[in-house]
Amino acid sequence: MITTERARRTERSVNTVLRRLDSGQLLLICAAGLVALVGVAHTAAVGLDRPEIAVGFGALIAVGELARLTMPGNREVAPIGAAAALGYTLLLDLSQNPLRHSALQVVAVISMGMLAGALPHLAVGRPPRLDAMARRLLTGALLAFAFRPLADSLYEMTKPPTRTWWPALVVMVTLIAITLLIDVLIAALLRAEQVRTAFRVAVRDEINMAFPLGAAVAASGVLLALATHSMDLVALLVFAAPLLVTQVAFRKYAGIRATYLQTVRALSRVTEVGGYVEPGHSRRVSRLAVAIGRELGMAEPELLELEYAALMHDIGQLSLRDPIPGGATVLTEPEQARRIAELGAEVIRQTGVLDRVAEVVSRQCDPISDDPPLSSRIIKVANAYDDLVGPSTDRDRGGAALERIRLSAGSAYDAHAVEALARVIDRGRV
Repeated sequence: MITTERARRTERSVNTVLRRLDSGQLLLICAAGLVALVGVAHTAAVGLDRPEIAVGFGALIAVGELARLTMPGNREVAPIGAAAALGYTLLLDLSQNPLRHSALQVVAVISMGMLAGALPHLAVGRPPRLDAMARRLLTGALLAFAFRPLADSLYEMTKPPTRTWWPALVVMVTLIAITLLIDVLIAALLRAEQVRTAFRVAVRDEINMAFPLGAAVAASGVLLALATHSMDLVALLVFAAPLLVTQVAFRKYAGIRATYLQTVRALSRVTEVGGYVEPGHSRRVSRLAVAIGRELGMAEPELLELEYAALMHDIGQLSLRDPIPGGATVLTEPEQARRIAELGAEVIRQTGVLDRVAEVVSRQCDPISDDPPLSSRIIKVANAYDDLVGPSTDRDRGGAALERIRLSAGSAYDAHAVEALARVIDRGRV
């Protein structure tokens, strides 16, 4: 009975994941599935070359997939598995004996390792991000098809009398750099579609947020491949330990950041529970502000601060003896709105770690002539729109609210933020 219920939960989870995929993700998954199928079929037909090595690296890839984690920005990564896949791709020899496994065998080992690591998650109803898995597989396959045909020639350079590893190392680093760049572009394409942002902004965010981890994984993969020259398969155990420690540190960082956001969201609901603002107001303003920020090309760290500030932009209303009707600060006197913002910022400063967020909240009601931060201007526009529209989905009401805000653009509201709001509403990005 328990097994049946678990199977049903897994099926529901998989169906949910599939329904959320867009056309780009589906295309990526189909391409990865086709490459994996060809690799496994070819390897099954011709047999494994040095099966003990393939099994060892496949097991490490499976461990990496089993221990995968979600980084900021909802990025799923598997550093250990990716490093193992790189290491197997770049292998030239083992105990100074050349290795001649093909690119298709590399694809087969990576595919089976990833599948083995994903099965335990599927069994408990936690399906992996199929697009992330497909990207990891295609990145590994691309590097394998570029590097494995050169492996024999590079190995010959490492033999006596030359015994030089520099040409091989230069080729490895060059091909990995090209592969990482392609991976960043693919990730940016997918992310631009998922979060509805400009491609150039998505590329910049991927370079800033994901590229450093990719570079560290690449370095680990190269060192793993070179270490097997003298350490045999013991190198797998030697390199797996520090990689695992690093992954634990990444997991703790991601967990702390997620807890931080949950705490901020809980604090933002205090004004709703106390009846100072309408239910859902802070969350709606936050989503709208982040969408406007993306439209204006803000980077991910700036968007995170914007989200924090938008969630807590009304927390100063807790100081009011008599709540504002509906919590609509857009209908109050400018001086009272500024006082509420300053009181809210003072509350936020008490945390000791959100000073920049407090600054954004403090200046959200400043006149445009005082040049407040862009995040403050965005929150002011998003808050005004939600104060006037609320949870209503009536287009006429939304249009009237937008027109009212537009009339004050340039004086009370930032004109660029207002136009970004109009584009966000027009495209249904919230």
